[in-house]
Amino acid sequence: MFDRIAIIGMGLIGSSIARNVREKGLAKTLVAGDLSEDVCHAVVELDLADYVTRDLARAVEGADLVILAVPVGAMAAAMRGIAPGLKDNVIISDTGSVKMAVIEAVRPYLRAGMEFIPAHPIAGTEFSGPESGFAKLFQGRWCILTPMPETEIRAVEKLTQFWEACGSMIEIMEPAHHDLVLGITSHLPHLIAYTIVGTATELEEDTKSEVIKFSASGFRDFTRIAASDPVMWRDVFLNNKVAVLEILQRFTEDLTALQKAIRQGDGDYLYQTFDKTRAIRKAIVDQGQA
Repeated sequence: MFDRIAIIGMGLIGSSIARNVREKGLAKTLVAGDLSEDVCHAVVELDLADYVTRDLARAVEGADLVILAVPVGAMAAAMRGIAPGLKDNVIISDTGSVKMAVIEAVRPYLRAGMEFIPAHPIAGTEFSGPESGFAKLFQGRWCILTPMPETEIRAVEKLTQFWEACGSMIEIMEPAHHDLVLGITSHLPHLIAYTIVGTATELEEDTKSEVIKFSASGFRDFTRIAASDPVMWRDVFLNNKVAVLEILQRFTEDLTALQKAIRQGDGDYLYQTFDKTRAIRKAIVDQGQA
């Protein structure tokens, strides 16, 4: 599909992409770039790429496709690092879960002839590092592309084919709309999970030990989400501030309504709310996204 692919950032997402490229023959040559010496050693041991280097500009030399799989807050630095090595007709993409901030970070380093297509694979686990990746991570999951108005359609088609080869389903979306939708479906749930688990850590020691010992499925699921990479999620909230605060305000209003219903013993309101949300869960299961 490509002569040469370069992946910058070999964490969970980057290493999972690399496994797909290797297993499915999506490139003649695969190069991995990462600033961490430990990560580079792991990439070599796991045989995830043909070449691996900490020199980001060297990693992208001659690449037809470059994928930035780094935290959102590191996008500008990564783009600045690779810019000297990029060839003119390269396709550049990313995997960040915020799109407007990524576009602002990358755009100053683009030259004429380069095609930048922001992307967000909706897939992941609470684990990080190159050893945590696996090829089936994207199987049956959505990958949202948010191409710029000036982007060549052939480049979008080629990146679409790439992600489909990795097992993803493709959706095209406006960047700002992406950030709002993901603010609801991903960013707010993570914020709530971090808050609930954080509340548990503030309990008295004997109560805290019982919370951990007798964790039922609800709290256990929250701890899984709250175990996600803190660097990545710090950057997500700082770079999707407007959408997250808007959704958080609406959530706070809904939470206040539930508090009022519980205080006043309004069982009808509670039942109707819970019944409506159960239907949402069924729709998610029916679409195979559970």
